[in-house]
Amino acid sequence: MDQQTRNSAIAAAMILIGFGVVAYFLPKIMIAVGNWSTVAAGAIAIAFVAAFFLLFWWRGKSRGG
Repeated sequence: MDQQTRNSAIAAAMILIGFGVVAYFLPKIMIAVGNWSTVAAGAIAIAFVAAFFLLFWWRGKSRGG
């Protein structure tokens, strides 16, 4: 495995771990926000899912892939 491939794998793993931690706490966040506004809680869920795909899309685009 060359250095670039290794760095890409490490970056992807860190992103997945970060999103995994946020996903673990997402229900509690949504319940807390849902007590204030159900629309805002839904927007947080949509933003979380969109951010996951947009981050990997942006990373691939910036690396020229």
